[in-house]
Amino acid sequence: MNPNKGNSILTPFPEVNVVLQDLLKDVQRILDGNLVGMYLEGSLANGDFDQDSDIDFVVVTDKEIEDNVFSALQMAHERINLLDTQWSTNLEGSYLSKHAVRRHHPEHTRFPNIERGFGERLKMIRNDETWNIHRHILHKCGITLIGSDPATLIDPISPDKLRQAMLPALHDWAAQILNNPNEIANQGYQSYTVLSLCRIIYTLEFGDIVSKRKAANWVKESQGGNWNLLIDQAWIGRHNPQLLASPEDVNQTLDLIRYAMDKASSVL
Repeated sequence: MNPNKGNSILTPFPEVNVVLQDLLKDVQRILDGNLVGMYLEGSLANGDFDQDSDIDFVVVTDKEIEDNVFSALQMAHERINLLDTQWSTNLEGSYLSKHAVRRHHPEHTRFPNIERGFGERLKMIRNDETWNIHRHILHKCGITLIGSDPATLIDPISPDKLRQAMLPALHDWAAQILNNPNEIANQGYQSYTVLSLCRIIYTLEFGDIVSKRKAANWVKESQGGNWNLLIDQAWIGRHNPQLLASPEDVNQTLDLIRYAMDKASSVL
């Protein structure tokens, strides 16, 4: 097992490196011989990372994690969550066995996961084919912190399977927002919704996963300016998450959800 760059974890963000190095040490100590590799995905991998991003990581193990190991990892994350840096509460990641990460299989859908936020704890979740999004990013541009190339651990995912992975997000997550627009009353979640929808629309069109910025720029360029102001406001609102979104932005976001749903119906 060969750590990337001598185990120094060189991202362009020194404070991020400190938190990742801390986490990697705990992961190596707790998992020991069960560790296959640790990787970065999400915005750090696709070049879209900024001060408002989270740190998306994936740890791959040889075998499923047992209860005592889960408890040790949970304690490690609780300690890291209290570190005096903004990035300690912005870790978001999963622990998957090599069988679970390779391809979607109904027998390997339950694994430890942690989300960003102060006080968040490692928990067991059950996921579906939407996790193909993460597999694709890892396969395409995942960053190795320790272990072998992630592309050797994951089967390639077809464009049609990536398009299919968008459906649960639209039919569950986005539909819930349509039924309860108050969920996007604040700029933080409203902006996140707009930019995530741009990625979904891009994937429906091309069968690929790209960064939020690339997808948002494509939507602006390809849709005759219909969503330009909404998208521009989303980048601003992303940096002011606690402020209220304007009624116009909320209504346009709901329209964008409907547009994405219609596109999915026509493509799939």
